[in-house]
Amino acid sequence: MSRTHWLQILIFVALLPGFARADADDDDAPPPRAAGSALALTSAQQEAVGLALSHPVKGAGPRQIDAYGLVLDPVELVTDVGRLASTKSAARNAAADARRVEGLYQNGANASLKALQVAQATEIESQATAQAAAATFSLQWGPLAALPDREREALIASLTDGRAVLVRADVPGRHALGAMPAKALLSVDGIGVAARLLGAVPRTTPDLQSAGWLLEVDHPPSGLGPGARLRVTLAGADVAGHLIPTAALLYSEEGAYVYRQKAAKTADGRNEYAPAMVKLLTPVGDAWLVSGLTDADNIVVHGAGVLWSLQGLGSFSAAEEEHD
Repeated sequence: MSRTHWLQILIFVALLPGFARADADDDDAPPPRAAGSALALTSAQQEAVGLALSHPVKGAGPRQIDAYGLVLDPVELVTDVGRLASTKSAARNAAADARRVEGLYQNGANASLKALQVAQATEIESQATAQAAAATFSLQWGPLAALPDREREALIASLTDGRAVLVRADVPGRHALGAMPAKALLSVDGIGVAARLLGAVPRTTPDLQSAGWLLEVDHPPSGLGPGARLRVTLAGADVAGHLIPTAALLYSEEGAYVYRQKAAKTADGRNEYAPAMVKLLTPVGDAWLVSGLTDADNIVVHGAGVLWSLQGLGSFSAAEEEHD
Protein backbone atom coordinates (compact mmCIF):
# COMPACT_ATOMS: atom_id res chain seq x y z
CA MET A 1 0.00 0.00 0.00
CA SER A 2 1.22 3.51 -0.81
CA ARG A 3 2.32 5.97 1.86
CA THR A 4 -0.62 8.20 0.89
CA HIS A 5 -3.10 5.40 1.65
CA TRP A 6 -1.56 4.78 5.06
CA LEU A 7 -1.68 8.50 5.85
CA GLN A 8 -5.36 8.66 4.87
CA ILE A 9 -6.15 5.68 7.09
CA LEU A 10 -4.29 7.22 10.04
CA ILE A 11 -6.27 10.45 9.60
CA PHE A 12 -9.48 8.42 9.45
CA VAL A 13 -8.59 6.59 12.67
CA ALA A 14 -7.70 9.86 14.34
CA LEU A 15 -11.31 10.93 13.82
CA LEU A 16 -12.48 7.87 15.77
CA PRO A 17 -11.81 8.32 19.49
CA GLY A 18 -13.54 5.01 20.17
CA PHE A 19 -11.23 3.07 17.86
CA ALA A 20 -8.94 1.85 20.63
CA ARG A 21 -11.91 0.70 22.71
CA ALA A 22 -13.35 -1.26 19.78
CA ASP A 23 -10.51 -3.76 20.01
CA ALA A 24 -10.20 -3.65 23.79
CA ASP A 25 -11.42 -6.41 26.10
CA ASP A 26 -14.91 -4.93 26.45
CA ASP A 27 -17.96 -7.16 26.33
CA ASP A 28 -20.04 -4.23 25.05
CA ALA A 29 -17.70 -3.49 22.14
CA PRO A 30 -19.36 -4.18 18.75
CA PRO A 31 -17.95 -7.00 16.60
CA PRO A 32 -15.58 -6.24 13.71
CA ARG A 33 -17.22 -5.25 10.44
CA ALA A 34 -17.52 -8.21 8.09
CA ALA A 35 -15.57 -8.14 4.84
CA GLY A 36 -17.78 -6.90 2.01
CA SER A 37 -20.29 -5.14 4.30
CA ALA A 38 -21.19 -1.47 4.03
CA LEU A 39 -18.84 1.15 5.43
CA ALA A 40 -20.52 4.26 6.91
CA LEU A 41 -18.53 7.52 6.94
CA THR A 42 -19.19 10.99 8.24
CA SER A 43 -18.47 14.03 6.10
CA ALA A 44 -15.22 14.63 7.96
CA GLN A 45 -14.11 11.05 7.39
CA GLN A 46 -14.95 11.21 3.68
CA GLU A 47 -12.86 14.36 3.36
CA ALA A 48 -10.03 12.76 5.35
CA VAL A 49 -9.71 9.77 3.04
CA GLY A 50 -10.15 11.93 -0.09
CA LEU A 51 -13.16 10.21 -1.61
CA ALA A 52 -14.34 11.37 -5.03
CA LEU A 53 -17.57 10.09 -6.57
CA SER A 54 -19.08 10.09 -10.03
CA HIS A 55 -21.87 8.50 -12.05
CA PRO A 56 -21.04 5.81 -14.65
CA VAL A 57 -21.37 6.95 -18.27
CA LYS A 58 -23.10 4.88 -20.91
CA GLY A 59 -20.79 3.69 -23.63
CA ALA A 60 -19.94 0.98 -26.12
CA GLY A 61 -16.78 -1.05 -26.62
CA PRO A 62 -14.58 -0.53 -29.68
CA ARG A 63 -15.32 -2.70 -32.70
CA GLN A 64 -11.68 -3.67 -33.07
CA ILE A 65 -8.47 -3.97 -31.06
CA ASP A 66 -4.97 -4.15 -32.53
CA ALA A 67 -2.85 -7.05 -31.30
CA TYR A 68 0.43 -8.79 -32.07
CA GLY A 69 0.43 -12.39 -33.26
CA LEU A 70 3.03 -15.15 -33.05
CA VAL A 71 2.69 -18.37 -35.05
CA LEU A 72 3.29 -21.19 -32.57
CA ASP A 73 5.48 -24.21 -33.14
CA PRO A 74 3.42 -27.44 -33.34
CA VAL A 75 6.45 -29.39 -32.12
CA GLU A 76 6.04 -27.75 -28.73
CA LEU A 77 2.37 -28.76 -28.65
CA VAL A 78 3.21 -32.35 -29.61
CA THR A 79 5.90 -32.45 -26.92
CA ASP A 80 3.59 -31.11 -24.23
CA VAL A 81 0.76 -33.48 -25.23
CA GLY A 82 3.19 -36.40 -25.11
CA ARG A 83 4.44 -35.35 -21.67
CA LEU A 84 0.86 -35.01 -20.46
CA ALA A 85 -0.09 -38.48 -21.70
CA SER A 86 3.08 -40.19 -20.46
CA THR A 87 2.89 -38.69 -16.97
CA LYS A 88 -0.78 -39.70 -16.67
CA SER A 89 0.09 -43.23 -17.75
CA ALA A 90 3.04 -43.37 -15.34
CA ALA A 91 0.80 -42.18 -12.50
CA ARG A 92 -1.78 -44.88 -13.26
CA ASN A 93 0.90 -47.56 -13.43
CA ALA A 94 2.52 -46.41 -10.20
CA ALA A 95 -0.87 -46.45 -8.43
CA ALA A 96 -1.59 -49.97 -9.70
CA ASP A 97 1.85 -51.16 -8.63
CA ALA A 98 1.43 -49.63 -5.16
CA ARG A 99 -1.92 -51.44 -4.75
CA ARG A 100 -0.32 -54.71 -5.91
CA VAL A 101 2.60 -54.45 -3.46
CA GLU A 102 0.24 -53.44 -0.67
CA GLY A 103 -1.88 -56.55 -1.30
CA LEU A 104 1.17 -58.77 -1.25
CA TYR A 105 2.43 -57.21 1.97
CA GLN A 106 -0.91 -57.49 3.77
CA ASN A 107 -1.29 -61.13 2.71
CA GLY A 108 2.20 -62.02 3.93
CA ALA A 109 3.42 -62.78 0.42
CA ASN A 110 6.77 -61.89 -1.12
CA ALA A 111 6.73 -58.13 -0.31
CA SER A 112 8.52 -56.33 2.50
CA LEU A 113 7.50 -53.14 4.29
CA LYS A 114 10.36 -51.35 2.58
CA ALA A 115 9.11 -52.46 -0.85
CA LEU A 116 5.64 -51.14 0.01
CA GLN A 117 7.03 -47.79 1.14
CA VAL A 118 9.08 -47.45 -2.05
CA ALA A 119 5.99 -48.23 -4.17
CA GLN A 120 3.91 -45.67 -2.28
CA ALA A 121 6.60 -42.99 -2.64
CA THR A 122 6.82 -43.71 -6.37
CA GLU A 123 3.04 -43.35 -6.63
CA ILE A 124 3.08 -39.96 -4.90
CA GLU A 125 5.95 -38.71 -7.06
CA SER A 126 4.23 -39.88 -10.26
CA GLN A 127 0.99 -38.17 -9.29
CA ALA A 128 2.82 -34.92 -8.59
CA THR A 129 4.60 -35.10 -11.96
CA ALA A 130 1.31 -35.72 -13.76
CA GLN A 131 -0.36 -32.80 -11.98
CA ALA A 132 2.55 -30.50 -12.88
CA ALA A 133 2.34 -31.57 -16.53
CA ALA A 134 -1.42 -30.92 -16.60
CA ALA A 135 -1.01 -27.48 -15.02
CA THR A 136 1.77 -26.56 -17.45
CA PHE A 137 -0.30 -27.67 -20.42
CA SER A 138 -3.34 -25.68 -19.28
CA LEU A 139 -1.28 -22.50 -18.77
CA GLN A 140 0.57 -22.86 -22.07
CA TRP A 141 -2.26 -23.97 -24.36
CA GLY A 142 -5.41 -22.69 -22.65
CA PRO A 143 -8.52 -23.96 -24.47
CA LEU A 144 -6.71 -26.99 -25.94
CA ALA A 145 -6.55 -28.48 -22.44
CA ALA A 146 -10.35 -28.86 -22.46
CA LEU A 147 -10.49 -30.64 -25.82
CA PRO A 148 -11.26 -34.38 -25.92
CA ASP A 149 -8.24 -36.48 -26.87
CA ARG A 150 -9.67 -37.31 -30.31
CA GLU A 151 -10.22 -33.64 -31.22
CA ARG A 152 -6.76 -32.71 -29.95
CA GLU A 153 -5.20 -35.48 -32.06
CA ALA A 154 -7.09 -34.26 -35.14
CA LEU A 155 -5.84 -30.72 -34.54
CA ILE A 156 -2.24 -31.92 -34.16
CA ALA A 157 -2.56 -33.83 -37.44
CA SER A 158 -3.73 -30.65 -39.19
CA LEU A 159 -0.86 -28.66 -37.71
CA THR A 160 1.87 -31.14 -38.59
CA ASP A 161 0.83 -31.50 -42.23
CA GLY A 162 0.40 -27.74 -42.75
CA ARG A 163 -3.40 -27.63 -43.07
CA ALA A 164 -3.61 -25.29 -40.07
CA VAL A 165 -1.50 -23.09 -37.82
CA LEU A 166 -1.98 -21.84 -34.27
CA VAL A 167 -1.38 -18.18 -33.49
CA ARG A 168 -1.15 -16.48 -30.12
CA ALA A 169 -2.51 -12.91 -30.25
CA ASP A 170 -1.45 -10.50 -27.47
CA VAL A 171 -2.50 -6.96 -26.61
CA PRO A 172 0.70 -5.62 -25.00
CA GLY A 173 0.46 -4.70 -21.33
CA ARG A 174 -3.05 -6.05 -20.88
CA HIS A 175 -3.53 -8.81 -18.31
CA ALA A 176 -7.33 -8.64 -17.99
CA LEU A 177 -8.72 -9.54 -21.40
CA GLY A 178 -12.44 -8.91 -20.84
CA ALA A 179 -15.00 -10.40 -23.22
CA MET A 180 -13.70 -12.63 -26.03
CA PRO A 181 -13.78 -10.96 -29.47
CA ALA A 182 -16.08 -12.42 -32.12
CA LYS A 183 -13.42 -12.81 -34.83
CA ALA A 184 -9.80 -12.16 -35.71
CA LEU A 185 -8.01 -11.07 -38.88
CA LEU A 186 -4.28 -11.59 -39.48
CA SER A 187 -2.23 -9.38 -41.78
CA VAL A 188 0.12 -11.63 -43.80
CA ASP A 189 2.21 -9.52 -46.18
CA GLY A 190 -0.69 -7.07 -46.36
CA ILE A 191 -3.23 -9.79 -47.06
CA GLY A 192 -6.10 -10.27 -44.60
CA VAL A 193 -6.34 -13.87 -43.35
CA ALA A 194 -9.30 -14.87 -41.18
CA ALA A 195 -8.67 -16.80 -37.97
CA ARG A 196 -10.93 -18.59 -35.49
CA LEU A 197 -10.71 -17.69 -31.80
CA LEU A 198 -10.33 -20.75 -29.57
CA GLY A 199 -10.08 -19.02 -26.18
CA ALA A 200 -7.74 -17.28 -23.75
CA VAL A 201 -4.21 -18.43 -22.89
CA PRO A 202 -3.44 -17.63 -19.24
CA ARG A 203 0.37 -17.66 -19.36
CA THR A 204 1.82 -14.15 -19.64
CA THR A 205 4.49 -13.50 -22.24
CA PRO A 206 7.65 -12.00 -20.67
CA ASP A 207 8.30 -9.53 -23.50
CA LEU A 208 4.79 -8.15 -24.06
CA GLN A 209 3.55 -8.64 -20.46
CA SER A 210 0.20 -9.79 -21.73
CA ALA A 211 -2.23 -12.64 -21.52
CA GLY A 212 -3.35 -13.67 -24.99
CA TRP A 213 -5.90 -15.31 -27.24
CA LEU A 214 -5.28 -18.57 -29.06
CA LEU A 215 -6.29 -18.51 -32.74
CA GLU A 216 -6.53 -21.24 -35.36
CA VAL A 217 -5.99 -20.52 -39.06
CA ASP A 218 -7.24 -23.15 -41.48
CA HIS A 219 -5.41 -23.54 -44.80
CA PRO A 220 -2.89 -20.73 -44.12
CA PRO A 221 -0.90 -19.08 -46.93
CA SER A 222 2.05 -21.15 -48.07
CA GLY A 223 5.21 -20.25 -46.16
CA LEU A 224 3.48 -19.03 -43.03
CA GLY A 225 5.21 -21.03 -40.31
CA PRO A 226 6.32 -21.10 -36.68
CA GLY A 227 8.00 -17.97 -35.37
CA ALA A 228 6.30 -15.57 -37.78
CA ARG A 229 5.12 -12.33 -36.15
CA LEU A 230 2.00 -10.72 -37.51
CA ARG A 231 -0.38 -7.87 -36.93
CA VAL A 232 -3.77 -9.07 -35.71
CA THR A 233 -7.09 -7.26 -35.57
CA LEU A 234 -9.49 -8.58 -32.94
CA ALA A 235 -13.02 -7.55 -33.86
CA GLY A 236 -16.54 -7.93 -32.61
CA ALA A 237 -19.88 -6.24 -32.25
CA ASP A 238 -20.06 -3.19 -30.01
CA VAL A 239 -20.63 -4.14 -26.38
CA ALA A 240 -22.98 -1.82 -24.49
CA GLY A 241 -22.26 -0.97 -20.88
CA HIS A 242 -21.03 1.80 -18.61
CA LEU A 243 -17.62 3.46 -18.62
CA ILE A 244 -15.85 3.85 -15.28
CA PRO A 245 -12.27 4.92 -14.47
CA THR A 246 -9.81 2.10 -13.93
CA ALA A 247 -8.99 3.56 -10.49
CA ALA A 248 -12.55 2.74 -9.37
CA LEU A 249 -12.08 -1.01 -9.87
CA LEU A 250 -10.96 -3.58 -7.33
CA TYR A 251 -10.79 -7.35 -7.71
CA SER A 252 -11.64 -10.17 -5.31
CA GLU A 253 -12.17 -13.92 -5.56
CA GLU A 254 -15.78 -13.21 -6.63
CA GLY A 255 -14.64 -10.93 -9.45
CA ALA A 256 -14.38 -7.21 -10.16
CA TYR A 257 -16.26 -4.71 -8.04
CA VAL A 258 -16.60 -1.01 -7.21
CA TYR A 259 -17.68 0.85 -4.10
CA ARG A 260 -21.15 2.31 -4.55
CA GLN A 261 -22.72 4.95 -2.31
CA LYS A 262 -26.11 3.93 -1.02
CA ALA A 263 -28.95 6.25 -1.96
CA ALA A 264 -30.24 6.68 1.59
CA LYS A 265 -28.11 7.89 4.47
CA THR A 266 -28.02 6.22 7.85
CA ALA A 267 -30.24 7.45 10.69
CA ASP A 268 -27.36 9.58 12.00
CA GLY A 269 -26.68 11.20 8.60
CA ARG A 270 -23.68 9.19 7.42
CA ASN A 271 -23.12 7.97 3.86
CA GLU A 272 -22.75 4.23 3.37
CA TYR A 273 -20.49 2.60 0.80
CA ALA A 274 -20.86 -1.04 -0.18
CA PRO A 275 -19.14 -3.24 -2.81
CA ALA A 276 -21.06 -3.71 -6.06
CA MET A 277 -20.02 -6.50 -8.40
CA VAL A 278 -19.44 -5.63 -12.08
CA LYS A 279 -18.48 -7.61 -15.17
CA LEU A 280 -15.44 -6.42 -17.11
CA LEU A 281 -16.26 -6.09 -20.81
CA THR A 282 -13.40 -4.27 -22.49
CA PRO A 283 -10.85 -1.53 -21.71
CA VAL A 284 -11.36 1.85 -23.37
CA GLY A 285 -8.35 4.12 -22.93
CA ASP A 286 -7.88 4.76 -19.21
CA ALA A 287 -11.33 3.38 -18.40
CA TRP A 288 -13.17 0.06 -18.47
CA LEU A 289 -16.51 -0.72 -20.01
CA VAL A 290 -18.47 -2.80 -17.49
CA SER A 291 -21.96 -4.17 -16.95
CA GLY A 292 -23.82 -4.28 -13.65
CA LEU A 293 -24.23 -0.54 -13.03
CA THR A 294 -26.87 2.07 -13.88
CA ASP A 295 -26.76 5.77 -14.70
CA ALA A 296 -28.10 6.60 -11.24
CA ASP A 297 -25.32 4.81 -9.35
CA ASN A 298 -22.85 6.99 -7.49
CA ILE A 299 -19.52 5.16 -7.34
CA VAL A 300 -16.17 5.92 -5.76
CA VAL A 301 -13.72 6.89 -8.50
CA HIS A 302 -10.93 8.00 -6.18
CA GLY A 303 -10.18 6.45 -2.81
CA ALA A 304 -11.56 2.95 -3.47
CA GLY A 305 -8.29 1.42 -2.25
CA VAL A 306 -8.59 3.32 1.01
CA LEU A 307 -12.14 2.03 1.55
CA TRP A 308 -10.88 -1.48 0.94
CA SER A 309 -8.19 -0.89 3.59
CA LEU A 310 -10.78 0.34 6.08
CA GLN A 311 -13.02 -2.71 5.68
CA GLY A 312 -12.95 -4.76 8.87
CA LEU A 313 -11.35 -2.11 11.10
CA GLY A 314 -14.41 -2.21 13.31
CA SER A 315 -17.83 -0.69 13.89
CA PHE A 316 -18.35 2.36 16.04
CA SER A 317 -21.30 4.10 17.56
CA ALA A 318 -22.63 7.28 16.06
CA ALA A 319 -21.71 9.23 19.19
CA GLU A 320 -18.10 8.12 18.86
CA GLU A 321 -17.86 8.83 15.11
CA GLU A 322 -19.80 12.07 14.72
CA HIS A 323 -17.41 15.02 14.60
CA ASP A 324 -18.82 17.18 11.81
